[in-house]
Amino acid sequence: MAVRMSTKDLRKLGIKLQGENVSKSKYNSRKTVVDGISFDSRAEADYYCQLKILLRAGKIDGFCRQARFVITEGNNGEKGTEYVTDFVVFYPNGTYRIVDVKGVKTEVFKLKIKCLREKYPKIKIELES
Repeated sequence: MAVRMSTKDLRKLGIKLQGENVSKSKYNSRKTVVDGISFDSRAEADYYCQLKILLRAGKIDGFCRQARFVITEGNNGEKGTEYVTDFVVFYPNGTYRIVDVKGVKTEVFKLKIKCLREKYPKIKIELES
């Protein structure tokens, strides 16, 4: 015999339903799942969907998510610092764009971007909101 529970009853038990954000983000972003991929915000998920459309239309050759750039090397067992960008987009003419989808530019983000630009002055990061 199956027991049916309402959404309200499930929430009372602390059960998180798919697509529902139980704890609110400090920056009002909402985790969003598209194609089984969890994105930190709805804006990032929307940008991913736009890239998929551009890929199907042949406007881009491809894209990758969460590319990592080493900012500082770790030493003596300490972990280094990385900057993780949201997307790298590849174009048919051989060029690429590095894109970060941001709603709020936090102090940590500003510091990491500054360090990244000092270490890799030729790399340009584009910000989408």
